[in-house]
Amino acid sequence: MFHILFGNILAVQDADKMITIGVSIFVLAVILLFFKELLITSFDPLMAKALGMKVQFYHYLLMLLLTLVSVTAMQSVGTILIVALLITPAATAYLFSTSLKKMMFLAAFLGALASFVGLFIGYSFNIAVSSSIVLTSALFFALSFFLSPKQKIFKKEG
Repeated sequence: MFHILFGNILAVQDADKMITIGVSIFVLAVILLFFKELLITSFDPLMAKALGMKVQFYHYLLMLLLTLVSVTAMQSVGTILIVALLITPAATAYLFSTSLKKMMFLAAFLGALASFVGLFIGYSFNIAVSSSIVLTSALFFALSFFLSPKQKIFKKEG
C-alpha cells in the first residue's frame, strides 16, 4: 500500500522504463502534432468552436494524455505525488515564461532537474526518494516565487 501511495523510484523495472519511454514518445508526438489545436481549445474554447474546431475531441485528447502520464508515473512516484510533479514545475516555469511553448520546455527542464537533484539527495541521505524529488521541486518554486520578475518583490527602484 505504501508503494502505491508514495511509489518507489529505485525499484522501477526495465519493463516499466520501456512503458514510460513509449508513453513519453507518444505524448510528445501528439502534442507536436496538435499543439495549435490543443492551445486554442484549452484557452479559448468559444473561439475554437467559432472556427469550426471539434472542441470536445481535443478536450478528451488532452484528458487521455494526462491520464496516460498519470498512470505511467504511478509506479515511480506514487499516486499522491503525481499531482505535485505535474503542477509544481509548470507553476515554477509560469513565473518566468511569457509563452506556452517556452513554459513547456522550462517546466520539462525544471521537472528533470528536480528529479535528478531529489534522487541524489534521497539516495545520499537514505530518505524517501519520491518525497525528496517533490520537496526539491517545491523548493525551486519557493525560490522562483521570490526571484521571479512577475512578482516584482526585488524590484529595482528608478
